[in-house]
Amino acid sequence: MSVKAVRANRRVKASKAKQRLRDWYERGKKKIRDRLDAIRRDPTPRDSGPEFGAKKIHYEASNRVQAITCGGIGAIHQVVQKVGLARAIDKDISILKRHRPYRESDHILNVAYNGLCGAKVLDDIEVRRNDSAFLDAIDARAIPDPTTSGDFFRRFDGTSINQLMDTVNNVRVNVWQHQIAWRC
Repeated sequence: MSVKAVRANRRVKASKAKQRLRDWYERGKKKIRDRLDAIRRDPTPRDSGPEFGAKKIHYEASNRVQAITCGGIGAIHQVVQKVGLARAIDKDISILKRHRPYRESDHILNVAYNGLCGAKVLDDIEVRRNDSAFLDAIDARAIPDPTTSGDFFRRFDGTSINQLMDTVNNVRVNVWQHQIAWRC
């Protein structure tokens, strides 16, 4: 089979996959529209009590699919990697004497991602440490535990904080300068 034929075959398969995803998405949107339309037609409250009245909850499990509550974290991590933030943090900030196994960017991003996932305290990192879907989303074997993160951030002083802010600002300026080139 020629290279052109292989490429054409891949494009056809990709096009069919995209169409299946579009169809799946549209079916989901239609289900929601139908539910909302039913309420609009008959807005009387349920006789059995409040609208939030689930008595049975159905769970599904699959070997092929994982879900996380903070589904956008993978996209955020990709942006962090693409703009070079993790690399810049590791280059500019020197807190640790040895990197076994975590680097400065691992600790800083660990706490940032924890907050983005709705955490309120460092101890909430433990939830993400035990969530394989989260670890897969950021492509990590493991993340620092809460006590290790606390130890790391206790070493931060005013100079380190200013350096982190400067690093983030420098990466931000670089993104602004290249945003036209990065457009899809």
